[in-house]
Order: sequence, then structure tokens, then C-alpha cells
Amino acid sequence: MNGVGGASGGPVLVLGGTTEGREVAAELVVLGIRVVSSLAGRVSKPRMPEGEVRVGGFGGVDGLAEWLRAERAVGLIDATHPFAERISASAVAAAKQVGVPHLRLERPGWKEGPGDIWRWADSVEHAAQIVSGLGERVFLTTGRQGLAAFADLTEQWFLIRCVDMPAPPMPPHAVVLLDRGPYTVDGELTLMRRNRIDVLVTKDSGGTMTTAKLTAARHLGRPVVVVRRPPRPDVHTVTTPAEAVRWALALFPR
Repeated sequence: MNGVGGASGGPVLVLGGTTEGREVAAELVVLGIRVVSSLAGRVSKPRMPEGEVRVGGFGGVDGLAEWLRAERAVGLIDATHPFAERISASAVAAAKQVGVPHLRLERPGWKEGPGDIWRWADSVEHAAQIVSGLGERVFLTTGRQGLAAFADLTEQWFLIRCVDMPAPPMPPHAVVLLDRGPYTVDGELTLMRRNRIDVLVTKDSGGTMTTAKLTAARHLGRPVVVVRRPPRPDVHTVTTPAEAVRWALALFPR
């Protein structure tokens, strides 16, 4: 079906891999708009979005700009993870270079609530400095990128949870748990009790896929070290897939 934009026209490029990116792609496909989702390729078995998919990097700003030109892209939606700084910066520069409309879709960050014991960190390295004084058994959920920041912590034991096996360097006393959300509060409570966790370390990823660990930490009275999001370029930003879909629809003449 041809729908609003026509299946044969230039695509809307969705930089994704996130739940929000998949939701946008699925809705655009239903509306008959050609959409290409780009995945970084860092996860071995990613959840695949609807529509066309490309995997791997573009080769920086110039590579992304060339792709946008060659494909005659109608728009670019950056729905990458809140901590994916490099690709987001490339998206801003490439879209400006080619003159393609650009939108940032970013889920709201988490907010500390009653009963929470949070310590905010400005970076993963800062989190490693903070955690050394909060407990001996650490539940580390910052992903496999940046584990080197904790590699010199020899007094703590770490439970490291990530989707794929991380590469060294990493903490010397650690167990790696390969798992993927969404998680349940009961499951997180059981995991943290079984491993006698003293402190949780996470990034402010936002969303609901992994909030159960924050609830579990609150129930157990455990401190949480939360890494702040990096600063973002000043671009048009929305917080929900529905807003991003409406933005994409407006790119096509009625």
C-alpha cells in the first residue's frame, strides 16, 4: 500500500535500536511510509524493527550525509540511546549538511522518589569513584561499554549484567550475567538478595524496561549510583514515539 508518503519514495531514516525507535518504525510502516531503521550492530541479536533495516555505522558525519543524499531521505529521526553521544552528534551535523529535517526522540530520564537513596555521577569514571565507598558487593548495570572505569577496584565484588559478553579490562572480582529486559521487581529483589548486593550502579537510561531494579533497591534500602546523561546538541526534541510519528507525517504533502 502506498499510504501517505508512498512506498517508492525516499525514506525516513530512524537511528534506533531502542524500544521507541521500533515503535516509530512500526507505526510508519502501517501508515505506508518507507522507513529505514539503522542499528549500530553492537548487540549480537538485536530486536529487529519493522520495515527496512541496515546494520553498522555510516563512517562518521560525511558517510551519514552521503547516505542521506544517495537515498534522498525525507527526514531523520534520532531515536538512539540517551548515552549514544557520537551518532547523535553525527546526525545533527549530517542533517544540517544535507538539509534534511532532523528530530531527536529521547525518553524522559528517571526521577528520584521518596525512599530512594541516589548518588548522581557525572560520568562512568565518576561513578567508579563514588561506589568504592558505598559497599563491597556491587550490581553494575551500565552496559559493557565503560567497564574499564571499574577495573582498578580490587576491594569490591561485582555482578555485571549486560546483553552480550563484555571484553576486558573489567573488575578482577566479577561475575557476568547475560540477560535482557524487561525485568520484574520480584525478579530483581531475588537477584539482589541472592547476591547480597550493597549498591546498584546504573545510567539514567529512562523508560520502563529496567526500572524494576530501582524499585528493588528502594525496597531493600540500597543506595543507587546514577550516571547523568551527557549534554545534547540543541535540536528539536520530543519524548514520545507518537510525537515523532506526527512529525514524520508532516514531512509529506497531503
